[in-house]
Amino acid sequence: MSKTVVLAEKPSVGRDIAKVLQCHKKGNGFFEGDKYIVTWALGHLVTLADPEAYGQQFSSWRIEDLPIMPSPLRLVVIRESNRQFQVVKQQMRRNDVGQIVIATDAGREGELVARWILELVHVNKPIKRLWISSVTDKAIREGFRNLKDGKNYENLFASAAARAEADWLVGINATRALTCKHNAQLSCGRVQTPTLAIVATREEEIRRFTPKPFYGLSAVVQGPIQLQWQDQQTKDFKTFSKEKADQLIAVLKQEKNAEVVEVTRAHKKTYAPQLYDLTELQRDANRMFGYSPKQTLSIMQGLYEHHKAVTYPRTDSRYLSADIVETLPDRIKAVQMKPYAPLAARILRAPIKANKSFVDDSKVSDHHAIIPTEQAVFLGDLSDKERKIFDLIVKRFLAVLLPAFEYEQTTIQAKIGNETFLAKGKTVLSQGWREAYDHDVEEDDVKDGVKEQILPSLAKGDRLHIQSISQTKGETKPPEPFTEASLLSAMENPAKYMANESKDLIKTIGETGGLGTVATRADVIEKLFNSFLLEKRGKHIFVTAKAKQLLELVPDEMQSPTLTAQWEQKLGAIAKGSLNKRAFIEEMKSYAKEVVQQIKNSDQTFRHDNLTRSRCPECNKFLLEVNGKRGKMQVCQDRECGYRKSIAKQTNARCPKCHKRLELRGEGEGQTFVCACGHKEKLKTFQERRDKEKGSKVSKKEVAKYLKGQDKEQDEGINSALKDALSKLKFD
Repeated sequence: MSKTVVLAEKPSVGRDIAKVLQCHKKGNGFFEGDKYIVTWALGHLVTLADPEAYGQQFSSWRIEDLPIMPSPLRLVVIRESNRQFQVVKQQMRRNDVGQIVIATDAGREGELVARWILELVHVNKPIKRLWISSVTDKAIREGFRNLKDGKNYENLFASAAARAEADWLVGINATRALTCKHNAQLSCGRVQTPTLAIVATREEEIRRFTPKPFYGLSAVVQGPIQLQWQDQQTKDFKTFSKEKADQLIAVLKQEKNAEVVEVTRAHKKTYAPQLYDLTELQRDANRMFGYSPKQTLSIMQGLYEHHKAVTYPRTDSRYLSADIVETLPDRIKAVQMKPYAPLAARILRAPIKANKSFVDDSKVSDHHAIIPTEQAVFLGDLSDKERKIFDLIVKRFLAVLLPAFEYEQTTIQAKIGNETFLAKGKTVLSQGWREAYDHDVEEDDVKDGVKEQILPSLAKGDRLHIQSISQTKGETKPPEPFTEASLLSAMENPAKYMANESKDLIKTIGETGGLGTVATRADVIEKLFNSFLLEKRGKHIFVTAKAKQLLELVPDEMQSPTLTAQWEQKLGAIAKGSLNKRAFIEEMKSYAKEVVQQIKNSDQTFRHDNLTRSRCPECNKFLLEVNGKRGKMQVCQDRECGYRKSIAKQTNARCPKCHKRLELRGEGEGQTFVCACGHKEKLKTFQERRDKEKGSKVSKKEVAKYLKGQDKEQDEGINSALKDALSKLKFD
C-alpha cells in the first residue's frame, strides 16, 4: 500500500500532525506510520540564489556589473538547512510514496515554502493541501478529512514566487547600486524604505509645527455643574481669537444666572472591540507592556505551537468564518478557569448569538481572527509574558460574545446672556462586554470637547446661580513621534502618505493590508533598528542621520507606499489567475534597470557624520558610533571587517530619582549607570542600593547574572543576517 508524505512548516507542527496520524516511528527528521510519513521544513529550506551563483564576477560588488538580470532566477538549498532538505527529498522520492500533502502554513508564504522545496526535489506525484487555522488534534483531524486539491493553490504559489523574485530584482540591484556608488553599507526595499520615509515625514511634521493658542470659557454653576461655552457658528468649544474671548468674558462676568434651555437624554450603546489580528495584538502589547512587535510574535508562536492555546497568529483578519461558530462553546469551556470561569459560565447559559460584528466569511481570507482553541491550558505552564498575551486574547474573545455596553447620555444646554453653554453626563445602564475587563476599560471622558460629569436632575427653564466664570487657554499640539505600536498602524494604513495617488491605489493598499504583511512588519522594523536607520529615545522612534541621507539618495518612487500598492494589485491578479507571472517579472526587470540608472546618474553624496577617533582593533580604520535599539555601539566603517562592540546599553534598572531606565556605560568594575536626568552611580553603588531595596544581601554573582541578562538582550538585538551580509561584501 502506498504512503503519503506530509510536509509541515516546522518540527513542532510536524510532531502534532504525526501524533494525530499515528506516526509513532521516529526517524531522523521525520515520523512514520502505516499510512503516512510526516516530515518538515525549518521555515524556508530553499531560497533564491545570491548573485554570486550566476558568475564569479558578481562576488565583488561593482557598479559597472549592474543591473544583474538572471533569467530564470535559480533556487538553492539554504546551507544551514541542507541536512533537513535531504531528509525531505529522500522521503518524497521513496518508491512507496504515492502522494504528497502540503501542510505548511495556510497562506502565500506557506505555499512558497512548500512549492520551492518541491521544485528542487523534482517529484511528480499528486499533491493535496491541508488548510487549517489551528494545530489542535481536532483541527488536524478535520483538515485531513477535507484535504484540498493542490492545483487549486498554483496561482497562489505563482503570486508568492512573483513577489519574492520582484523583491530580489529590485532590492539586490538597488542595494548594490547605492552601496557601490557611495562606498557605504546602504540598502533599500519596497517595504523598509517607505516605512523609513513615514517616520522621517512625521519628524518633519513635528519640526515644522507651530503651536497656535486657543481660548474657551468655563462656568461653574450651582450643583456644582461645569458648563463649557460653545461657539454657535462653528459649534466648536474654542476660538483662536483672543480678542473675541476677552470680549465674551467681559460681558458674561456681569451675568448672575444660567438658564437651562434644553435637556436631552439619549440611550446609547457601544459594542466590544473587534477580535485580534496580529497587528492589533502587537499594538496593544507594545502600548500596555512595552513588548516589541517581534517579541509579541515570538510569544504568540509559543502559545500557538507549544501550548496549543490560541489559533494561528499570523492572521490579518479580525473576523471569524461561519464554520467556526459551532466550535465556540468548546472554546469557551476551554477557558473556564480562574479568572474567566464566572463570565464563561454565564455566556454558556444562553445560546451564542453570532452576528456580523465578528462573524463574516467575506472578511476572512487565509485565517480567521486570533481566538482561544478548544484545548484547555494550565495557566501555571505559561510564562509571565505568555500569560499577559493569553489574557488579552481571552478577554477580547469573551467580550465579543457579551451584550453591548449601554448608558444614558444627558446633555444640558444653558444660556448665559446670549451665549450657549453645554454640560454632559452619563448614567451606566448595563456594563455588557465591559465585564470581561472588570470594568477596567480606558476611555476618554471628554466627549465632543465637553468633559462628562455626574449631573443632577434638571428641567428646561431652571435657573442656576453662576459661582464663577473664567477664560481657559490651550494650544494646538504637534503630532506625537512614532512608537512601535503607532508605526505598525501607519504601516497597516499608509493611505495618509499617498495623498496624491488615485483612489484605486489607496483602496488597494487598504484591502491588501498596507506595507508588509502581519508576519513581516515586525521583522522590517527590527531590521531598520539593526541597520542603524531607526533609533529609540524612550518609547519613541526616530530616524538616524544615516537614514536621512539614505532617503536623499533613494529614488522617490521607492519611498512611497504607492509602489507596494501597485505590486499588490498585480500580485492579487496573479493569485486570481487574471495576470501572467512572466509579464509581471518582465515589468519588474524594466523597473530595476530604471532604479539602477537613477542611482548611477545621481549627483548626491553620502558622508559618515558619526566617525569617532577610536580605531578598529581588527583593521585599524576609524569606528562609527551608532545608536542601537538597546544602546550605543561602535562599529567598523569597513563593511568587510564587521567589527562591533557595545559601549553603552539600555538596562531594566531604574533611576532612584526619576525612575527612568538607566544606561550602563564602560567595562568591568568601572561600569557606570547613567540616567538622562543626570544621575550617575558606579556598579558598586548600584549593588549596595539593590541590597537595601531588597532588604537582604545581593551577591556579586547575582549582580553579574543580572548584567549577563542585559548582555543577552543586547546580543539578541543584533541581526545575524545583516552581519552575514556584511561579511560577504567585497570591493575591487
